[in-house]
Amino acid sequence: MKSPAGLQVLNDYLADKSYMEGCVPSQADVAVFEAISGPPPADLCHALHWYNHIKSYEKEKASLPGVKKALGKYGPANVEDTTERGATDSKDDGGIDLFGSEEEEESEEAKSLREERLAQYESKKAKKSALVSKSSTLLDMKPWDDETDMAKLEECVRSIQADGLVWGSSKLVPVGYGIKKFQIQCVVEDDKLGTDMLESQITAFDKYVQSMDVAAFNKI
Repeated sequence: MKSPAGLQVLNDYLADKSYMEGCVPSQADVAVFEAISGPPPADLCHALHWYNHIKSYEKEKASLPGVKKALGKYGPANVEDTTERGATDSKDDGGIDLFGSEEEEESEEAKSLREERLAQYESKKAKKSALVSKSSTLLDMKPWDDETDMAKLEECVRSIQADGLVWGSSKLVPVGYGIKKFQIQCVVEDDKLGTDMLESQITAFDKYVQSMDVAAFNKI
């Protein structure tokens, strides 16, 4: 997990997921988080966003649901770890599954835990108030220079997913000297997400983002 190859696998796995398992942070996330020596590089935006999000639960990680399992029980199936030895095509080289295998059946305990989490999530959704306070926010992100990969910057920003956050349209706005800032619209549920949290997650992609400002803010 500390190698570039392992982090790339983690980034690909989290491309369409918020957590290692289920819909809420759990001991599965804690186990993988603790196996990583530090924040993934900025170009692995999905892994970096997940890392920063789980890091925010530092004081609460012991109380997160679930039971820690071996690292190989999590993530995509049939991914072989070759980062701590020379790569080889031999099938009997003692390879270690980086995230587990499709042949490993889900235990009754894991199945029960997953169903419990889903039930809790559905229960929370059912209890939502019919009237939800929302805000429409226009964000400006300034790159470092005119050579910054703005497509990658947008990919990193849109990789940020949270309950109560919906990304909208975006565009590049010239600011001078060939530099363009990235501007994006989003709608947030006020009780769940604030601009300060968004700013901390966006500016974590410091390879592409120099700073973030709120250009417009309106209650819906």
